[in-house]
Amino acid sequence: MVLDIRANPDMDLNWSVLSLGLALLGLLGFFLKFESSGPSAGEVALLATMSALAALGRLPFAAIPNVQPTTFLVIISGYVLGPGAGFAVGALAALTSNFFLGLGPWTPWQMVAWGLVGLSAGVLARIKSSHSRWALVAFALGWGYLYGLIMNTWHWLTYIYPLSWQTFAATYAAGFAFDTLHAVGNGVFMYLMGMEMIKILQRFGNRLTVKTIEVKESVVRSQ
Repeated sequence: MVLDIRANPDMDLNWSVLSLGLALLGLLGFFLKFESSGPSAGEVALLATMSALAALGRLPFAAIPNVQPTTFLVIISGYVLGPGAGFAVGALAALTSNFFLGLGPWTPWQMVAWGLVGLSAGVLARIKSSHSRWALVAFALGWGYLYGLIMNTWHWLTYIYPLSWQTFAATYAAGFAFDTLHAVGNGVFMYLMGMEMIKILQRFGNRLTVKTIEVKESVVRSQ
């Protein structure tokens, strides 16, 4: 089977609409986190720091196909800081790192893909407050393939013609080795540093948490 990877004129409008929809989804994530919840200056600084670390993590490993700590750091961020913060860290990491590695039509897809990584990690933590090291390793491994599925779908919609289940299967099969490298890299990072990073980030998060204590009026008057 031969795939025609020439640009398909009939897909131009569909691709533009889809890219716009993904970009708006990314912006919606930022809006829900920063406008609705109103994070403090300390929380914004922590999110910016984690986003920068996740973005910079791609650069030293750029020579190794799909092996980088970005997904691992986004998972840790979402797991500790919550779904909204996880989405923000993932989307920002994708956008920031692509200023160095190359911006293009793939950027909105990467923003949403890594945003979903962080969001799902936050949901995982809310379902159960603590997980074993191996459970987190399995989660990181799974997202190596899920991230690849999202990006392979973008490649299939943009460059492959005709669009069919056969061409989709061939596209995914062509990227399976790279997705496996991504998954294994995620698992190794999570196994070696996952629990320790969670404790460190939780410590910083607790320092930034402000708790309000309601004092009853009767107690104030008695004093």
